[in-house]
Order: sequence, then structure tokens, then C-alpha cells
Amino acid sequence: MKYYIIAGEASGDLHGSNLIKHLRQYDASANIRCWGGDLMQQQGATLVKHYKELAFMGFVEVVMNLRTILKNLKFCKEDILSFEPDVLVLIDYPGFNIRIAEWAKQQGLKIVYYISPQIWAWKEKRVHTIKKNVDKMLVILPFEQDFYKKWDYKVEYVGHPLVEVIDEFKKEHPLQKHEEKVIALLPGSRKQEILKKLPIMLEVSKAFPSYQFIVAKAPGQEDSFYEPFLAPYKNVSAVGGATYDLLNRSTAALVTSGTATLEAALFGVPEVVCYKGNPISYSIAKRVIKIKYISLVNLIMDKLVVTELIQHDLTTENCIRELKLLLEDNIRKQQLKQDYKALQDLLSKGGRASDQAAAIIYNFIKA
Repeated sequence: MKYYIIAGEASGDLHGSNLIKHLRQYDASANIRCWGGDLMQQQGATLVKHYKELAFMGFVEVVMNLRTILKNLKFCKEDILSFEPDVLVLIDYPGFNIRIAEWAKQQGLKIVYYISPQIWAWKEKRVHTIKKNVDKMLVILPFEQDFYKKWDYKVEYVGHPLVEVIDEFKKEHPLQKHEEKVIALLPGSRKQEILKKLPIMLEVSKAFPSYQFIVAKAPGQEDSFYEPFLAPYKNVSAVGGATYDLLNRSTAALVTSGTATLEAALFGVPEVVCYKGNPISYSIAKRVIKIKYISLVNLIMDKLVVTELIQHDLTTENCIRELKLLLEDNIRKQQLKQDYKALQDLLSKGGRASDQAAAIIYNFIKA
């Protein structure tokens, strides 16, 4: 059967690649065409557009790149029609994918949404568009079931795909004892967010000379982009394509908001969540976003598990203070360990997400 999958960022590429791997176990002759990244391509999908051409974050940035976005939408529709898939699988990336879902429904296509857009955070009434156009919604966060139930829309909770990804990584890469003390820096995947956060994170290294600070480079960025940032610092280096290896041996981490906050927690790494955006975009977001926290860890646990330094609070001084607490306060470290265990238990209840999602999608179109 023919599958057309659309993911628009690095995390979507990761989850899309694992979905493809499991789809092939159910459908050995699957013909898969995708928007995503290198990981999805490595699983044998034909890559149409790389996510690094699609990543625009924030209200201002979207407006500035509107022409490119509209051009991509037009091309995507033409490519889908040409491919004639049995099913269209959308992975998060709501600004783009919800528009594609509306159009695809009019074309009579079957539509599965794997990894719900975070409409519970803002634009809640998008649920009406989803109900009208999406045949199956597969959610990965426990509270999303209750959210959609409120709107009388039945969804299926498959568990969080990161749990299985990280469990498998740990099995394949048993932790060796390292003498070095490592602080991981995860400044994000998009240039605009790296430019705002990485300089602040790097300044923190001066206060911890006995630690090695290692920057996890984004897969979509060139090495030359990072070099000017790193040059002035003695105890700083960078790695590319080895974020999990880095987290697996880190003592603590400074992490930008998003999937990385959850990855650090599932590796058991004490973290400080760092966010700073375009001032206008942030001002608009504050008015329209209704959630209490920005990190997935705190959202899922519904309490402040990890410290969030947001916008004006994201300063070198605040990062140093919070990092010292994570490294030196034993009570804080023990509480964090307990909370991380509870988080993992909660996210494991749905089962192995990628396999469950692949089985649901395959049986849906087969039926």
C-alpha cells in the first residue's frame, strides 16, 4: 500500500522513522513518500522535502516567511495528488498539517494524525477542524485523551514513542564509567532559537571550570555555524549526531523547550529548561497560550518538576544559580529522581507507541 507521511521538524523525523520501521513489519511492500528528514529517508522512504526547509518558529517568523509556506503548501498538494496514497499520515506540525488535512478530506483521502497538535495549549477550537477532517487521531500524551473527550472526539492513546526509543538506546549503549564531568547544552534545532539561547548557555561554562560543557549540534545545521560561538571558551566542545550518547553520560543539562526536555528527563538527567524567543512573538504567545508550563516534563506531570527560565528570566546568572542547585543539592536531586521515575511510568502505560500506531494505521486502511 502507499503511504504519504508529513513531518516538519527533527522530532517528527525521529518518530516518523520509527513509525516507518514498524509499518514495514506489517506491510513489507509499503511504498512510502514523505516530508521529514534523514532518519525517515534511512528507513527507505522517498524524501520529498527536508524539515530544515520548513522550520519557521514564532508569529513574526511565520509572517516573514509566508510566501515560502504558501509555496510549500501548493507543492505538497500537487505531490500528494500525483502519488495517490492509500493514507495520509500527519505528524504534529499543525500550522501546515491541519491545512493539508482540510484539503485532503475534500479530495476523499483517508487521514490519520499521529502525535496530536498541541491545540490544548492554544487555538483550542481547532478541534472542530480536526473532528471534521481527521479519520483517526493517535495521541502520545496521557492528558490528551481527556482533552478530546471533552469535545466528544474519540482518540487512541498509544504511549509516548520516546520511551521505547530511549530504552532501546540504553540497551544498545550500556553506560561506561566516565571520569569527566559533563554538562550537556541543547540549544535547539532552528537557527533563530540557537542564536538567542546558545550564547547565554556558553557563558555559564565560565562558572564551572571543572566541568566539560558539550553542545549538541542540530542535524540540520552546519559545523561552521557553531564554530564562532565555541571559539572563546576553554571547557566547551560540540558533538553532532550524538545527542543521546551525550545525554547518557551527562551530569546535568541546559535544554531548550520542546521534545529535548522530555528526552533529558527519560535519560534521568537533571535539567534547567531555557526559552527565549522573538520579543514580539513572545508577547503575543503570552496572551494566547493557556498552559501553565512550557516544558513537556512539567505539563505531563502537572507540576513544576524542572525549573523553567523563560524570556527575561533566561540570564547567565539565573542559569548558574539553578545549575548549582542541580549539582549540589542532594534533596533536590532525590526529588527529581522520583519525579522522573513517575514520568516514565506514566508515559509507558500506552505500550510501544510506534508499533501500536503502525498497527492501527495498517489495519485502518486494510479494512
